[in-house]
Amino acid sequence: MKSGSGARKQCLNSLTSGTMPIYTLLADDIASQIQSRVLRAGERLQARAPLAAPPTPVVAPEPTVVDVDNLLFRFLESVRSRPSVPLGSSFPSPVLFPLPKLGQQLGVSARRLDPWRTVEDLPPGNAELRRGIARRYLESVVQVEMDDIVITNGAAEALLLSLQVTTQPGDVVAVESPAFYGALHAIQMLGRRAVSIPTCSTNGMDLAALDQAIARQSVKAVWAMPNFHNPTGALMPLASKCRLVELLALHDIPLIEDDAYAELYFGSDRPQPAKAFDCKGLVLHCGSFSKCLAPGYRVGWVAPGRYSETIKRHKFLFSISTNVVAQAAIADFVKQGGYELHLRRLRAALLGQRDAMLRAITRHFPAQTCVSRPDGGYFVWVALPPGSPDAMSLLNSGERDGACIAPGPLFSPAGGFEMHLRLNFGHPWTAQLEQAIQALGRRVGDGQQPARAAARSARRQRLHGSAAV
Repeated sequence: MKSGSGARKQCLNSLTSGTMPIYTLLADDIASQIQSRVLRAGERLQARAPLAAPPTPVVAPEPTVVDVDNLLFRFLESVRSRPSVPLGSSFPSPVLFPLPKLGQQLGVSARRLDPWRTVEDLPPGNAELRRGIARRYLESVVQVEMDDIVITNGAAEALLLSLQVTTQPGDVVAVESPAFYGALHAIQMLGRRAVSIPTCSTNGMDLAALDQAIARQSVKAVWAMPNFHNPTGALMPLASKCRLVELLALHDIPLIEDDAYAELYFGSDRPQPAKAFDCKGLVLHCGSFSKCLAPGYRVGWVAPGRYSETIKRHKFLFSISTNVVAQAAIADFVKQGGYELHLRRLRAALLGQRDAMLRAITRHFPAQTCVSRPDGGYFVWVALPPGSPDAMSLLNSGERDGACIAPGPLFSPAGGFEMHLRLNFGHPWTAQLEQAIQALGRRVGDGQQPARAAARSARRQRLHGSAAV
């Protein structure tokens, strides 16, 4: 007997060759889901309309002290323990990456390493790697010289260094709301304050609200993810990126641009970064190979504009150098052409996994649920219906079942977004993942039952009260 995935592959091949009608493929899908206990025999299939996108949040315009550490480290501990269903993970599946080939290249680079490279590849870093990154910028019509690129220990170090050189303790940093928890942790760790700017799951940061925030207080830097924002997946329109850079240039405010997911786009063209519109050197553009090629190698970079020399000095004092052998291995892999082939396969896999997750959420969550539909990256942002259990309750129950989620309060400076979740579709879709979404949707729906019962009781009381009158 063929496995579910093998039978499905055979059906797909027959379908594309014109030898099998589509209803046979549908029947195979249903049978497979019954076998994996996603569906029960005799259960009615019901078409559901696509779920709406989450609404843009309403946030307080005042600066706040960030407090995310306790929740963040509890969450990271649950992720590190390798949950059986990694819906809350911050990383895509390692099986999607060419790690064996990279490992071979790593060995070759180590054997051929010129001992003097340990000195020559000090900041700004490996010349061939920086040349390869500069060529990728050119493909996005962005002019960045290789000498203006500094190699870092992943995007996390690039972003932290950027925050250090553009702000001082006590300064106000404008961040998206919801915001990437790495940004919030960096702001907390360095003693800065955050002012939250409403961010929608389709178009990104509200620039009118940012303009108003700048008018109200002394904003010293803006930290933003215009391409495939974490957690919402939003892609800021090109015209909005231009307006963002122009607005900040008017006030001489630097933009720390986190572009770690730029290569994970589902359309035909790579989206341009805000850096493309930078004429004053105010955009510090940060990227990484961790999310798109080499997880665990910790190789990223920053193109820091006018802050280039300061960044190089801070990098040297902060960590001296990024792993020299890892830099050389990635430089050779990119130069030999394997990078682009890998990226095409990775994007196709992530797109299919996104669609599978959205279908599962639509099928198993209450109809009032809202969910984003990103055009890249590997996260969806879910707004739970009124009356549902909050995100922390779902986190606690999920941990008991071995299925972690990323709760909304992680993405707020002071514990907001209690009724939101971030879910990761960066893992090959399996019956186990489908069942986890089904179980999560059931917990969300079951939590609504007491609220619905209370509402029905209140309506009956009103009706009885009216009858008595």
